[in-house]
Amino acid sequence: MHQQIPLASHKISVPSGTFLFMGVRYTNRAITTEQQIDILKERGLLIDDVERAVKALDIISYFRLAGYWRHFEADHTTHQFREGCRFADIIDLYSFDKQLRALLFTAIQTIEVAVRTKIIKHFALEFGAFWFMDENFATNEARFATNLAVIRKEVERSHDDFITEHFRKYNEPELPPVWKTLEAISMGTLSKLYSNFSNATAKHAVAREFGLNHHKFFRSWLECLAVLRNCCAHHSRLSNRVFPVKPKMPERMPNTWIADFSFREQTLYPQLCCVVYWLNSIVLENTFITDFKQLLISHPSVKTHLLGFPRNWEQEPLWR
Repeated sequence: MHQQIPLASHKISVPSGTFLFMGVRYTNRAITTEQQIDILKERGLLIDDVERAVKALDIISYFRLAGYWRHFEADHTTHQFREGCRFADIIDLYSFDKQLRALLFTAIQTIEVAVRTKIIKHFALEFGAFWFMDENFATNEARFATNLAVIRKEVERSHDDFITEHFRKYNEPELPPVWKTLEAISMGTLSKLYSNFSNATAKHAVAREFGLNHHKFFRSWLECLAVLRNCCAHHSRLSNRVFPVKPKMPERMPNTWIADFSFREQTLYPQLCCVVYWLNSIVLENTFITDFKQLLISHPSVKTHLLGFPRNWEQEPLWR
């Protein structure tokens, strides 16, 4: 459902449940980069090199950086900065976040490819090449219909050679077999497809391939991974972020895991724990933890609590 909001001479729709402050019209006008610098100075931000700051804002944009400097504000209403805050520290946090997204995206690619492969292998061998088109293998008929409609659209949009070549040769069934189709759909769709699959034994088999004892954990992690992947792919901020989904965190795992669960659940930290555990189950000798710690060393002004890390995270077995 959407609510209609009058704006000038037309209406826009916003998702239901969105907090709206009615009756106030937005009147701010566009301003120059130099004027933006003046505003930041007035709010107490220390800018050592104005010319470099102007170049940074011209490349990154004021409102993209605003998400990063919010942490440095003393008052989120007046947007006054804490005493001693420097523009250089905000840029350093932005640079760290950018490099972390790149590091994460590489890890997620490895996980994503492995997940697709394992789901294809386990489900196709037992349930055939077109199980995703059979509602008998779905727990919910409505979700099955929605998922299949999305799959059709995503396959139609695909420009992969193996998809176009398939349709040159075959016209039945309407979609390619699972080992082709599941390579063409999004991570989000794959997550929903797995979640709605009716055979728990097959889902358990896939989960165990990645060191998880129950498919409910794998389903949760897959959903979170899709969100995290999109954040990285769309250059969204990771630090000081509240994620819309949180992974289910089992207290015991077959492989090396964490012992302290006193962290904020919707921060990046639990997401990273899942990525590290997942990655270790695929490539035991991976360098993710080493690379992450080196990234922190190269950005000493960045504090791990902005990512939701608990105080003694480096003592955790998973992170050693």
